[in-house]
Amino acid sequence: MKFEETALPGLLVITPRIFRDARGYFFENYNQRLMSEAGLPVKWVQDNFSFSKRNVMRGIHYQVTEPQGKLVRVTQGAVFDVAVDLRRSSPAFGKHVAVELSADNGRMFWIPAGFGHAFLVLSDFAGFAYKVTDYYSPGGERTIVWNDPDLAIPWPVSSEEAIVSEKDAAGVCFKDAEVFA
Repeated sequence: MKFEETALPGLLVITPRIFRDARGYFFENYNQRLMSEAGLPVKWVQDNFSFSKRNVMRGIHYQVTEPQGKLVRVTQGAVFDVAVDLRRSSPAFGKHVAVELSADNGRMFWIPAGFGHAFLVLSDFAGFAYKVTDYYSPGGERTIVWNDPDLAIPWPVSSEEAIVSEKDAAGVCFKDAEVFA
């Protein structure tokens, strides 16, 4: 596995070695020893999966209580995946990193606690799998509106084309969001 630092401290893009032949392909999507050596947690409490169609926008989500670190990957299709630094004490506060994750490239994205997370489906359909470091806390869940102009995330979809849940459409602006210390 190849571990790449991003422009924001703590975020990692992980690219597995993919072995392809006429039958298909094989790769390790998790190796505790290698990930531990790269600084990722070794304790995961939950594995989650979502399936979405083209132009579905999910996020920007985070939890202020029981904050979650997430190791995300795509099992089918492709997404434009974004992490936003919500740690007020960070020099990167309010900045984001975007990466394309796909079943074809096998890339994973490590998003530690203290970041908001969102993704947009680029393909006809996408299967999205992720491990989390803490349990879902409905009372602590927060949402920042995905197209907040202060964040200036270059989403490859217009507001008219994006398919957004009522909850996500009702997200708060970044300037009004409850964030981490």
